[in-house]
Parts: sequence; C-alpha cells; structure tokens
Amino acid sequence: MVDGYSREMAWQLVCVSISGEQVARFLSGMVEARGAPNSIVCDSGTEFTSKAMFFWSKESKVKLSFIQPGKPTQNAFVESLNGNVEMSV
Repeated sequence: MVDGYSREMAWQLVCVSISGEQVARFLSGMVEARGAPNSIVCDSGTEFTSKAMFFWSKESKVKLSFIQPGKPTQNAFVESLNGNVEMSV
C-alpha cells in the first residue's frame, strides 16, 4: 500500500498466493491503524475483484478504482516498487 501523495510505503503484504479475504483483512487493519483513504487504486487481479473486496469496499466506504487491464503504466510507481521488492522465503 503506497500513499499516492507522499509516496510512502504505508503497509506491505507479501504472499505467494493471496485471496480477496486476505486483502480485505489486511486493509481493515490498515484502516484501523491509519484511517480510511477515500479511494484505492489497484489492478484488476482476482484478489481485488473478489466478492470479499466488493463487500469490504461497501462496508468501509472506500472506493476501489481499477486501472485498465494490461496498462500497468497507469499505476507505474507501484508497479516499479513491486518489481524492486525482494522476497525471501
């Protein structure tokens, strides 16, 4: 999770495979600790387009904005950051 204004990496969840339920729990913890953003920009991966995320968005009143499929340049800062994150297992 990157703050679009300050470019701060506010939170990070790293997994090999991730579900919408995991993302929703992660975001609920973030909202509890930092407050709710107005919106979240994300790609259209299954973890973000799941029913769990739909219901989390409605409950938390946080708008989910999706970049166009195949257009990672619409969220270039995060895509670049993701490419530079090293995972150790």
